[in-house]
Amino acid sequence: MSKPVFIYVSYIASTPEKVFRALTSHEATGKFWFGNAATSEWKVGSPVTFHREGRLIIKGEVLEYDPPRKLAYTFKPMHDELYSGEQPSRVVFDLEQQRDQVKLTVNHDDFAPDSKVFAGISNGWPLVLSSLKSYLETNRVLWAPWYDKEKAEGCSAS
Repeated sequence: MSKPVFIYVSYIASTPEKVFRALTSHEATGKFWFGNAATSEWKVGSPVTFHREGRLIIKGEVLEYDPPRKLAYTFKPMHDELYSGEQPSRVVFDLEQQRDQVKLTVNHDDFAPDSKVFAGISNGWPLVLSSLKSYLETNRVLWAPWYDKEKAEGCSAS
């Protein structure tokens, strides 16, 4: 059985610098990623964490930091016991200037063949990346149905 790979390409009316800054900004990620705010020193080998309302959602390690062209880190969801036994996967953001827009390619790989995380990110990344695009182009973010569900079920941290 081959290992699953998730690839998503989007085009954003912005600059590589602004897109890269949004991907690494605590404030910006907290907005377009439905409350999941990134924290890191953004140096190769340093930890990267995403917290929402004080709760650790994702943890990883910076693998590559080459502003404004490339960002890579390991990715281990921490918010659901369903994912607890899985190894960290890897997410890579490649940014390419194309006239007055940015081609953003997200490659999320290094999953186990039967990964439950892969199923989750396959539903999550399209909405997160669409929200990033909306945030940068219109200063508006999108709505995430799972976030409201978590709040309604009391799954978010206090």
